[in-house]
Amino acid sequence: MASSVVAVKIVRFGVFEFDLTACELRKHGLRIKLADQPLQVLTLLLEKPGEIVTREELRSRLWQADTFVDFDHGLNNAVMRVREALADSSETPRYVETVPRRGYRFIAPVEGIPVATPESPPVQTSSASALVPAPKLPLSDASAQSTDPWQSIRKRGITPPIFIILILAVLAGLAGLFVVGIYAFRKPVSASIAAVHGESLVVLPLENLSGDKEQDFFADGMTDDLIANLAKIRSLRVISRSTAMAYKGAHKPLSEIARELNVDAVVEGTVLRSGDRVRITAELVQVSTDRHLWAETYESQLGDVLALQNRVSSAIVDQIRINLTPEDKERLSRNPAVRPQAYEDYLKGRYYWNKRSDEGLARAITYFEQATREDPQYALAYAGLADAYGIIGARIFGTMASSDAAPKAKAAALKALELDATLAEAHTSLATVRFNYDWDWPAAAAGFQRAIELNPNYATAYQRYSLYLMAMGQTQESFNQIDRARKLDPLSISINFSLGWRYYLARQYDKAIEQLKNTLEMDPTYELPHLVLGQAYAQKRDFERAIPELQKAAELAHNSPLMVSALANAYALSGNRAEAEKLLAQMLAASGHEYVSPYYVAVIYTGLGDKDRALEWLEKAFADRSNGLVFLKVDPDLDVLRGNARFLTLQRQLGLTG
Repeated sequence: MASSVVAVKIVRFGVFEFDLTACELRKHGLRIKLADQPLQVLTLLLEKPGEIVTREELRSRLWQADTFVDFDHGLNNAVMRVREALADSSETPRYVETVPRRGYRFIAPVEGIPVATPESPPVQTSSASALVPAPKLPLSDASAQSTDPWQSIRKRGITPPIFIILILAVLAGLAGLFVVGIYAFRKPVSASIAAVHGESLVVLPLENLSGDKEQDFFADGMTDDLIANLAKIRSLRVISRSTAMAYKGAHKPLSEIARELNVDAVVEGTVLRSGDRVRITAELVQVSTDRHLWAETYESQLGDVLALQNRVSSAIVDQIRINLTPEDKERLSRNPAVRPQAYEDYLKGRYYWNKRSDEGLARAITYFEQATREDPQYALAYAGLADAYGIIGARIFGTMASSDAAPKAKAAALKALELDATLAEAHTSLATVRFNYDWDWPAAAAGFQRAIELNPNYATAYQRYSLYLMAMGQTQESFNQIDRARKLDPLSISINFSLGWRYYLARQYDKAIEQLKNTLEMDPTYELPHLVLGQAYAQKRDFERAIPELQKAAELAHNSPLMVSALANAYALSGNRAEAEKLLAQMLAASGHEYVSPYYVAVIYTGLGDKDRALEWLEKAFADRSNGLVFLKVDPDLDVLRGNARFLTLQRQLGLTG
């Protein structure tokens, strides 16, 4: 007798089942939607349970050899999506384990569900096979049954005439429902979103139709501006720029995107720039019904592009039928003009600003300054300039002296507000100056609050306000504000890093480590999460993990003073004084040709246990108005100095004694 052949096409792990043939994930029998790349990753991991699947294996499965793609970012994003679907964690994995520098491994027990092949009947090889439905009768018995179509109906006591009457009644009812449905469908579609819980939407990245990759910055900038316009409507929740841009080129179903972001509607479209002409085609889709509520094409001269964006925004708001306040209406009715070259320079500035790197900030400043020269009445260009100067001298970047950065940041912010007092961006920039450089705590708080009042959808305002609150020691309210920022911009790498940094400053080191690792899965080349992750390990005295992270941060940041300071501090705390002193000497030598904040030098001396030198350099930082001092109250690196009389005097001078 021939042996039975049993194929396994479904595997079970925990509460999940995965169909290897259909590439379908189910939880408690319900399908969980995943994009193609995360599904491919999960398939390969489940094909080799318990084995390491290398990054190269995953790369060859996901992309052809000649595909030009940011492989690290794409793979990390795909693995993150798999973990989200499985409610898994990179820090304490139950299913997908990261094998550093090698790949990933599926670590949960996997049970195959046997399925009979056409060559043999089903075989009961394990309890799991009970999930596979077996035919109720052998094929020979089924073929011998009566072919009388009324037989099963008569068995239920229903005669053929009565059955026909019942069918006619059902058909009449369906016809009535059809008429009602036609009547309902004829009602204006623009009213449909109002029936959905809350009004919320995401503007997906506008597609660049120019065929010129060099014009991507223009399409991205137009997307940013459309988001910013809609975000000013207080009664509308709009997903922020960073999260929206994460879907660029994703080609996911709109319903899936909407579910991931918890929004009611999606705006998508295209932008075409030809010379000094711009054409935008936008479409509004209600995702609960997959109905296209509205679509329109707008065209204008480049100089009138802001007015064009207002027209698109107004049309979207009109279709959603939001109740606008008089202030909202006034904002959307403005038709400012901007010189074409100034607008282009502004978009390039924002493009580089969003890179959040030293080099990116320097290039952003160049473009913003050019924009203000091209059009001295362009408020947003001044706001962008204030933003860039506002953080380039801050502790987390620290590549420009506060004495240079602060006056330029303040002047640009004040000019922006002089031109447009309703700009939330400018209020945020000015509040950042008050916080980072002026140390005017009440004015900083009022500025952040005013920015949020003007634009409740501006995630950056919540993010900066959160940092201010943490520096003031208002820990819980700081977390409340960063949570609001994340709800508006859940995929923002900057905001996700910020949450990890807040955990670090609050001395919740385990939570900081988990959050920063998750952030690095979004982008392993982002130096700031490596920095604070290393600092968190150092505070836990886990120097075997701390020092490699800090070395990686220094490497990615080209040995910036901030990174070298943190690395030297960790070496000192670990007992490697020689290496710490070597880095200290290098930093002091570098101060002859680049700006080195005295605060960074003080941090190294705290690690070395030289309190007098540390306080001496903190006092120099005070004279220099170094931004790092705003964290005097909460920085873990300074804990060894708390209680010292000179330190307490410094706190009083800063107004941070409360």
